[in-house]
Amino acid sequence: MKVLVPVKRVIDYNVKARVKADQTGVDLANVKMSMNPFCEIAVEEAVRLKEKGVATEVVAVSIGPQQAQETLRTALAMGADRAILILTDQDLEPLAVAKTLKAVIAEEQPQLVLMGKQAIDGDNNATGQMLAAMLDWPQAAFASEVTVEGNKAKVVREVDGGLQTLSVDLPAIVTADLRLNEPRYASLPNIMKAKKKPLDVKELASLGVDTAPRLKVVKVTEPPKRGGGIKVETAADLVMKLKNEAGVL
Repeated sequence: MKVLVPVKRVIDYNVKARVKADQTGVDLANVKMSMNPFCEIAVEEAVRLKEKGVATEVVAVSIGPQQAQETLRTALAMGADRAILILTDQDLEPLAVAKTLKAVIAEEQPQLVLMGKQAIDGDNNATGQMLAAMLDWPQAAFASEVTVEGNKAKVVREVDGGLQTLSVDLPAIVTADLRLNEPRYASLPNIMKAKKKPLDVKELASLGVDTAPRLKVVKVTEPPKRGGGIKVETAADLVMKLKNEAGVL
């Protein structure tokens, strides 16, 4: 069974994002970039499926600039067998990403697509669902546990107030949630081995996909800064301020 894992290059989650002076987007100049954490979880799960003997090949794919090769090398160091970079300098919307992945899937013919439920930059949580609709494949989003047996996958997913267990026929789309697993660190020997693993680069234009933007960003602003706290002498003072000043009681 071949597993395809889309991964995205995003601002490292430890970095505080800065908005551009003209408010057109987030400033990426001289900022540390890394693999989207939910994509990392998806790679880990795919590698674990291979280690169990369920998957025979794990293919990582990314859509982005040349620097995205570093993200793909990380996936290879974690245990992916090969990687594909769809080269573009465009910042693609979820719909365009789904269309591009559909074209890659048509060439690769995977039996399972494991991907992060969302990217921490746009927080759209839309690509997996759009891709499933375009392919007319079953989908199981927000997976906290994945078990593959034969031509079916059992997915435990997190819902409001509990857990839901789904059984989907393969091929299928599964999106990874935070509690699916804890990704491994890429060891130095595996990082060195990853440099020798195949990484194919394809131009986005070669796929013949319509990636024209459908959305327009009007303005990007930082959240309001948190004001300083105050001290109160008694519980009665606290209740008074919560009621009269904060208006929460």
